[in-house]
Amino acid sequence: MAIRNIVKEGDEILRKQSREVTVFDEKLWELLDDMAQTMYKANGVGLAAVQVGVLRQAVVIDIGKGLIELVNPVISKRRAGEVVDVEGCLSSPGEYGMVPRPKKVEVRAQNRYGKPITVKGEDLLARALCHEIDHLSGHIFKDLVLRMLTQEEINRL
Repeated sequence: MAIRNIVKEGDEILRKQSREVTVFDEKLWELLDDMAQTMYKANGVGLAAVQVGVLRQAVVIDIGKGLIELVNPVISKRRAGEVVDVEGCLSSPGEYGMVPRPKKVEVRAQNRYGKPITVKGEDLLARALCHEIDHLSGHIFKDLVLRMLTQEEINRL
């Protein structure tokens, strides 16, 4: 496993469409392992492959309840209305904004071996799922932000 460099906002790769994963092999497993280690090192709750410069549909998430790996994820259901809350991104360090996201989502994906899985998320997990899956389509949280937080507001967090 290795820590990878996190691509920062402004790099054009963050605006590109990630490609579907069709081969589930050691190369993918190494990518997922590296992504998890990179996310933990950066104190993040999620990371998409594009954020480490790889245009593949893969994300890792851990909101403190264990690592979730999703390959080729798709949001299949959005429920319970929207919640506006603070959101940031490892590709935009030190910047935070108020972003509307669904309170609950259901995601269909594959695990690292290609087996179909479903993940249901609520609150922070729903937010993280939406945020990371957005990255796979070339979208960042600032595309949805209602307003960015001031430095004073960030200091109070």
